[in-house]
Amino acid sequence: MSLRALPSRLETLTRLSKPRAILPPVSVFQTYQFIRPYVAGGPRVDPASQKLKFWPIVFIFFGGTGTFMYMVKSRANAESPKPRSQQRPIKMPAINPPADNPKLSAPAKDTPTFSPTSVSVIFVLGGPGAGKGTQCANLVRDYGFKHLSAGDLLREEQDRPESEFGSMIKDYITNGKIVPMEVTVQLLENAMTDYMKNREGGAAGSRFLIDGFPRKMDQALRFEEAVCPSQFTLFFDCPEHVMQERLINRGKTSGRSDDNAESIKKRFRTFVETSMPVVDYFETQGKVVTVEASRGPDEIYEEVKKRMGEKGLEALK
Repeated sequence: MSLRALPSRLETLTRLSKPRAILPPVSVFQTYQFIRPYVAGGPRVDPASQKLKFWPIVFIFFGGTGTFMYMVKSRANAESPKPRSQQRPIKMPAINPPADNPKLSAPAKDTPTFSPTSVSVIFVLGGPGAGKGTQCANLVRDYGFKHLSAGDLLREEQDRPESEFGSMIKDYITNGKIVPMEVTVQLLENAMTDYMKNREGGAAGSRFLIDGFPRKMDQALRFEEAVCPSQFTLFFDCPEHVMQERLINRGKTSGRSDDNAESIKKRFRTFVETSMPVVDYFETQGKVVTVEASRGPDEIYEEVKKRMGEKGLEALK
């Protein structure tokens, strides 16, 4: 039977397969045996005569490659930070500036707020646990400095109930990261202004020790341009293992969230990567006084007093 007779035969099978008649089950092999006579005489296709179609392969290759490159580029653009000029400006801390100086919290100034001829600023740097706080307390007692700790100011702002930046500051400190410079510089400037406003004699002769600042180059440059140029930087140089031991012991009683092993490692890494370039920068200007800080507190302070005298600063008593 030719292929032309196949449709009528299939129609007969379809009619018989209706529910009116119950047929015995038919296996795949039986079906094949049934239709084989009708297709065996059909035209055969020689596989060797078939040509490979090239264009679909080209389309799939280049289409897939192009899609992959687009996805990679889109992800890179999404993850890369925007330039500072395109970023949203960070609001200043919600600390009210003095009423007699409404421009205090302005983000930019043409000249520093304070003159270095009337106000002395000394930066105090060193790794976490280098003993900066202990030596600053000695200098406050003997030299009449006002001690400002950037870390303490940030923690106070963090704990202030109405602060807009408390949670942000806490996240940065806990993870060993540096808080945005706009926040830190503004806190320091406001603290200096409040102190001189209430100080007998006003701003003239004021001495400031700014502890743990600047921790990045942008902080250093911003502070000196907008607030006051520093006199020099007092750098306490201490080995990492000594600092780590001190911090772990301090953490037993300090209650500070960053005095734990994980945060300590992050703080060490951050200091080396971001703060040491600040020390190197000021050293090229001859504005660094380095003190070896792995010894006991009294021995360290003796050297501090000697180095302060070399800079023309003598104790008040």
